[in-house]
Amino acid sequence: MECEFPEKNASSAEVSAILKQYKTIAVVGLSDKPDRPSYGVSEYMQQHGYRILPVNPALKGPVLGEQSYADLKSLPVKPEIVNIFRKPDAVPEIVDEAIAVGAKVIWMQEGVVHNAAAEKARQAGLQVVMNKCLLKEHHHAG
Repeated sequence: MECEFPEKNASSAEVSAILKQYKTIAVVGLSDKPDRPSYGVSEYMQQHGYRILPVNPALKGPVLGEQSYADLKSLPVKPEIVNIFRKPDAVPEIVDEAIAVGAKVIWMQEGVVHNAAAEKARQAGLQVVMNKCLLKEHHHAG
């Protein structure tokens, strides 16, 4: 079981810089149901100028006006941020894909922590944000 409060996490300044620098977000686990947190967070980010790339093999059609994809390798463009709305046990595979496609940031939503996968991402040169809500952090960053 991963610890709930990771030792290493992006600082507020790093989070703010990430949100200013990167505008393309692959959302792994994005739901097409408007009442789900992944949908609400993605819709908010889209309304604030970010491109959302839905990644969910269960989805067959577009979500938030964007075609959905089965995995990160299928995306037509390189995601800058990979936002993870999956259980922690799914994170290592997602991190491996994110590294392979050249993403810049792994972002694990609130409640998602996987220290070993985070360390692997860091070793590969990615920035890592764990257990933080993208919407809340964007709102705080102003």
